[in-house]
Amino acid sequence: MNRRPYYFWPVLFLAVMLVGRAGTSLAAVPMTPGDGVEPTLAPMIEHVVPGVVNISTRTRIRVQENPLLRDPFFRQFFDIPNNAPREREAQSLGSGVIVDAKRGYILTNNHVIAKADEISVTLRDGRKYKAKLVGTDPASDIAVIHIDAENLTAVPLGDSGHLRVGDFVVAIGNPFGLGQTVTSGIVSALGRSGLGIEGYEDFIQTDASINPGNSGGALVNLHGKLVGINTAIVGPSGGNVGIGFAIPVNMARQVMDQLIQYGEVRRGELGVYIQDLTPELAKALGVRQERGAVVTQVAPNSPAARAGLKTGDVVTQVDGSPVHNAADLRNTVGLMRIGQTVTLDILRDGKPQRIEARIEKAKQTKLAAGEINKRLQGAELGNIPPDNPQYNGVEGVLVLKVAPDSPAWDAGLRQGDVIRSVNRQPVRSVAELEAAVKKSSDGLLLNIQRDGGALFLLLQ
Repeated sequence: MNRRPYYFWPVLFLAVMLVGRAGTSLAAVPMTPGDGVEPTLAPMIEHVVPGVVNISTRTRIRVQENPLLRDPFFRQFFDIPNNAPREREAQSLGSGVIVDAKRGYILTNNHVIAKADEISVTLRDGRKYKAKLVGTDPASDIAVIHIDAENLTAVPLGDSGHLRVGDFVVAIGNPFGLGQTVTSGIVSALGRSGLGIEGYEDFIQTDASINPGNSGGALVNLHGKLVGINTAIVGPSGGNVGIGFAIPVNMARQVMDQLIQYGEVRRGELGVYIQDLTPELAKALGVRQERGAVVTQVAPNSPAARAGLKTGDVVTQVDGSPVHNAADLRNTVGLMRIGQTVTLDILRDGKPQRIEARIEKAKQTKLAAGEINKRLQGAELGNIPPDNPQYNGVEGVLVLKVAPDSPAWDAGLRQGDVIRSVNRQPVRSVAELEAAVKKSSDGLLLNIQRDGGALFLLLQ
């Protein structure tokens, strides 16, 4: 008797299951007749891959050197040439997705093109173009670039809000610089946050293989529509272990629209500090709600304060959409347009209420100081946050970090310093410091508080 090999029956069973479901969730899986009916993704992929591009960048990086090497006597004594290179060139590879074929817009990750001096795009058919940066948003890790090219193919945008755990997805990108590669898997989880990867996190988790170089590439459903932008990997060595993350296309689209219109994302704010609702907090606050965001503090003179929000309120919905945790509320508000009115469903003392608030322009809280004065290049400044021990104890601007061997470092600025005045003018916020610095045409005299003491720094 001619017996079938042992692996035939599981394969036959899987094929029957796929065919049986073809009329429902797998209706988009193309079927190609052969000896039997075989499922294949090839027709869908053939339509999508022309819209996924390879991105390469070149970046010139200043080489850090020992301060002794700046001493002409030291260089002469050890016969060190004065024309030694002070910069080196770095290259990186990534992926991108054409989202507007007529206008040549390409969606990718911010970290793919961050600080790049030159961006090159290679299409599926081999054409290569220099790209122009339209805008970038580090907080969501989204960037938009533009190429001037004809006969482009865009990947149609889907709706990531309709994704479910278990949906089949396909990842397309340029891993390890090998060239365009396609992998498949399922949606493993939705709404992943708290990973510390980006400022705004609402990731799609997938087991479709995502490796270095896939960043900025497409995550598509079986209809060939874009549902996510591949962005991150969790693994012990930076390689794929079945846990990859993509930015939902609904979030990417909102960021992209603002980048194209303004060149930046103009985020609004409510003016509240929030945390996740836990069973313990729910019991203490007298609410039966299992999920939501608890208001822990309302900023004075903020939209939230004017709307009547109070500490202890539990936000359960925003414009009719459920709020599962603090990240949900932060992501939703952070992507709203300035001037937009938002409806909040809350629980106060266990009783439901509805409040309307108007989203206002977020106050500037951080500043790359080199953008306002070259003497401060390398320093990042910010308002003193409420969780800082110096909050309410001192008025000034906090030095968040200082790059070694930068002008700010050489001038004596250090992380943790509090700048209390600029040219003897008191400063209490980033906005006030920026205004004071811009008034100065000569040097900067900074009054610094450090480790309980005070000193002056003169930057000339």
